[in-house]
Amino acid sequence: QVQLVESGGGLVQAGGSLRLSCAASGRTFSTDVMAWFRQAPGKEREFVLSIRWSSGVTWSTDSVKGRFTISRDNAKNTVYLQMNSLKPEDTAVYYCAAGRTSINERSPRKYDYWGQGTQVTVSS
Repeated sequence: QVQLVESGGGLVQAGGSLRLSCAASGRTFSTDVMAWFRQAPGKEREFVLSIRWSSGVTWSTDSVKGRFTISRDNAKNTVYLQMNSLKPEDTAVYYCAAGRTSINERSPRKYDYWGQGTQVTVSS
């Protein structure tokens, strides 16, 4: 089993920044890709960014390119989501996920482990 714990969410004004963290523990060697998803009220959970533990290669959805970046600290088993130039439409619960999958895998079903989620609210 792998346990994922997110932190760093909150309320921010449009144009502001937030950094989310996802600390992984347990059998982390059983996974090779970490990803961030988000889910707004009444919408499906959507892929945001992913990163491969070993190489640091990343993949991003078009809507956040140039604004969001994903990084990892292998020594701390932690993945970060840096969010800049936030918009009200970025408001959602953000989830960290882990799996043994492709770097560009967008389907939540392909990820085996999930964190509890952290709320990000962007006010206009």
